[in-house]
Amino acid sequence: MKKILLVKTSSMGDVVHNLPAASDIAAAEAQCELHWVVEESFVAIPRLHPSVKRVIPVAIRRWRPGWWRSRTRAEISAFMRELKSTSYDAVIDTQGLLKSALVARIARGTRYGLDRESAREPLGLFYNRTFSVPWTLHAVERNRALAAQALGYPLRNGVDYGIRAPQGAFQWLPAGRYAVLLHGTSAHRKLWSEPNWIELGRRLTLDGSRCVLPWGSPEEYARSERLAQRIPGALVPPETTLAQAAALLAGAGAVAGVDTGLTHLAGALRVPTVGIYCATDPAATGLHGCARAANIGGPGTPPAASEVMDALARLVAREW
Repeated sequence: MKKILLVKTSSMGDVVHNLPAASDIAAAEAQCELHWVVEESFVAIPRLHPSVKRVIPVAIRRWRPGWWRSRTRAEISAFMRELKSTSYDAVIDTQGLLKSALVARIARGTRYGLDRESAREPLGLFYNRTFSVPWTLHAVERNRALAAQALGYPLRNGVDYGIRAPQGAFQWLPAGRYAVLLHGTSAHRKLWSEPNWIELGRRLTLDGSRCVLPWGSPEEYARSERLAQRIPGALVPPETTLAQAAALLAGAGAVAGVDTGLTHLAGALRVPTVGIYCATDPAATGLHGCARAANIGGPGTPPAASEVMDALARLVAREW
């Protein structure tokens, strides 16, 4: 049986964008065993994919500030031993950054990556073979194209993220229809204005949905509280793990979110999802190939709340 290793460590949205490549590989290589190296904080995402048999956590983000400490060096050595414990038929680095190329170089197997013109960093020396992948493609299609060239199979039509998440039962969430509003992002330029969130939340409430306002940092928690005070019946949940967040999204009737990883995860889970773009181009990294998703807005052109509500209504009404 072939053993294939995918290297896509971060960020959350990038990890979600790599899921269709895993689905393609599983469809093309029926007898393969697929493994995946990913940052420890994102292990819950590849674990949602039934074809990923082994997820190997790496902690580059946590190790980097104190790599010289004895405990950190011990963790790095343990990771290297684990990665080297398996011989792979193919090691495919779809990240194309120095950190991922170093991980691929540690693994045992033929290494595949992007060529000099296709990657942000010149990394050809780290791989046994490199391939050209156009920058004009969406990130999902870039990952798919690289994996297909590395393993020599034709790309199939359509995008399959391949994941499902069980709908969670949360003590803090009353029974009934709810919508998740993903207002948080680490990049302030991607934020949508609070008056827009309040208007959208009120519209959703009038439509019969309770609004849930997740958060991931003290700043986001404060914003969730401010918004909840202005949106009737809105809830601010307790801090959740990524696996719990996936379960929350899976049970939602609708999701609206800025350009952030959880928005991409909601789209991949086939939940009616609208991506709100204020500073980035959705053509490059927006919601792509999702069964019930739409991108609204763009750099310098944030959408109005009414536009987002109308897009959500169309998605909710769409038949499977």
